[in-house]
Amino acid sequence: MNDTPITSTSRRDFIKSTSTVVAASALTGVTLPSVHAAGSDLIQVVLVGCGGRGTGAATQALSTTTGPIKLIAMADVFPDKLTRSFENIRKDCEKKQTADRMDVPAERRFIGFDGYKKAMDCLKPGDIVILATPPAFRWVHFTYAIEKNLNVFMEKPVTVDGPSTRRMLALGEESKKKNLKVGVGLMVRHCKGRQELHERIRNGEIGDLLMLRAYRMSRMSGVAKNNPDLSEVMFQIRNFHSFLWASGGVYSDYYIHQIDECSWMKNAWPIKAHAIGARHYREDSVDQNFDNYSVEYTFPDGTKFFLDGRNVSGCTAEFASYAHGTKGSAVVSTSGHYPGKVRIYKGHNQTPENLAWAFPQPEPSPYQLEWDDLVSAIRTNQPYNEVERGATASLVTCMGRMAAHTGQVITYDDMLNCPHEFAPTVDQLLMDGPAPLKRTADGQYPYPKPGVLKDREYDPGVKG
Repeated sequence: MNDTPITSTSRRDFIKSTSTVVAASALTGVTLPSVHAAGSDLIQVVLVGCGGRGTGAATQALSTTTGPIKLIAMADVFPDKLTRSFENIRKDCEKKQTADRMDVPAERRFIGFDGYKKAMDCLKPGDIVILATPPAFRWVHFTYAIEKNLNVFMEKPVTVDGPSTRRMLALGEESKKKNLKVGVGLMVRHCKGRQELHERIRNGEIGDLLMLRAYRMSRMSGVAKNNPDLSEVMFQIRNFHSFLWASGGVYSDYYIHQIDECSWMKNAWPIKAHAIGARHYREDSVDQNFDNYSVEYTFPDGTKFFLDGRNVSGCTAEFASYAHGTKGSAVVSTSGHYPGKVRIYKGHNQTPENLAWAFPQPEPSPYQLEWDDLVSAIRTNQPYNEVERGATASLVTCMGRMAAHTGQVITYDDMLNCPHEFAPTVDQLLMDGPAPLKRTADGQYPYPKPGVLKDREYDPGVKG
């Protein structure tokens, strides 16, 4: 898989292909050969990557109600994370009186870089593997899942650079050929309120879209403090939000949701990004992130989408997305992913007296809905594959990040065909082996230098 040739892919051809990805509900009635184990309604699940997101995904999987489901194995590279995840899932099952849905004895709790294989080997074709490790490992684990004919739920982002995106798109096509059902953790697309808002925008309730804007401003995040008790590779994985090779940094890992939801409301993907960003005071952190990002995305028709991100404690916080049209405006996100509390206003002063529509509260959790949709597609054997959309959202996110880190205008084609891969040997890592990123002579890690490194986000000469 590391030998994937770099070929020029036009944005027009690529966007044309991505436009064919539709929700499973639109394909109701289409029947494909089932890969789920015959003779049993039980769906078995394994968890690969036992952090908070993986733990949450597992509890949501076990909370589906369309038939028997059971967690039977777990894998991680950190024993403490696996133990904590195991206990949290067990307590959740006990609280919901579903203890019979968890059967993970000690011999099926795997530690190490090969743990994903051992966990997946516990499954039958048609069962589900949850891939919730840092995204750098996504293509490696997805490759094995396809080989094993497993349905997949993978956390976002699914890629962190151009080469891994091209690889993931190819794997997505392979999974479709095998009729595997694949969900990607961009759960906002499953939110009932946002689905209705999207339809209302399409029906012209706020007029023609003029602009979208989004904010992800919170306390300092993605920091990494030196820890001599960990090997270099394990230190970087433990602090994966801090390193571009592992996660794409806070930009890719955090901002992808608002980039995805705003692109959805526009019914298009941006084709260009122009950005600024800077490191102000990361204190004694050795991470590669900027403290702030400000990105102007451009859609094919010239419409702009402005994204502002800040990771600085003590500043005004905002977590929201907005759409502005010729007749009114809309709130896409209010103060987080859930509840969305979407609403439409007459005009652009979003005051109570101008409220035109709001989705009724309380609303169902999109975190659970995405699992309900995936498991339903598996049980009814309906087409369901979110890989292409997840990879595209990841690539567009990388496009904005690279624009800020290099100080250059980055186009969709630039990002898709960029030859630089952060960690091409990620499938060969060892617990005590070298890390994908090497420290500089002063003990720090290389970080982006806009205007100096114009074609890459840090100097590949210092890579392992």
